[in-house]
Amino acid sequence: MAKRHYIPITADVPGAASQGNCALIRKVIRTALTAQGVTAACEVDVLLTGDAGIHEINRDMRNVDRPTDVLSFPEFEFHPGEVPGEEDADPGTGLVPLGDMVISMERVAAQAKEYGHSKRRELCYLVVHSVLHLLGYDHLDEGPMKREMRAREEAILEELGISREA
Repeated sequence: MAKRHYIPITADVPGAASQGNCALIRKVIRTALTAQGVTAACEVDVLLTGDAGIHEINRDMRNVDRPTDVLSFPEFEFHPGEVPGEEDADPGTGLVPLGDMVISMERVAAQAKEYGHSKRRELCYLVVHSVLHLLGYDHLDEGPMKREMRAREEAILEELGISREA
């Protein structure tokens, strides 16, 4: 039997961890990992919160005094295109602990409205974005790394059947 990814999802805002949201997030994470060539079974911990929660985490962990839409805390320092292997797995669990993602559900709703697409599309985008950060992608420059990350995001969303209108 093939190993499966372990994706625990918690929420500190009511309704965020609905069965539908959790199923969607897990599907997006698994699809993104497969699209990036990850074959080792991984653990990705997800927290769904609001603006106040993500603001507090931003302040405590990054010295950034404002809410953001998504935060990613990778366990490893990969380079784009590099993937974890079985040698990175925790001996106790057999899983590669990729890291944590935190998503503000308030930002999901606000940005969906701002960009004129569904909350489902925005949530999928932020999850893909975070998975790519966990795998070493970044977008701090305006150059090739940002373009590469954006291209991977769009390719994965397309694989999921998520369009800009969805």
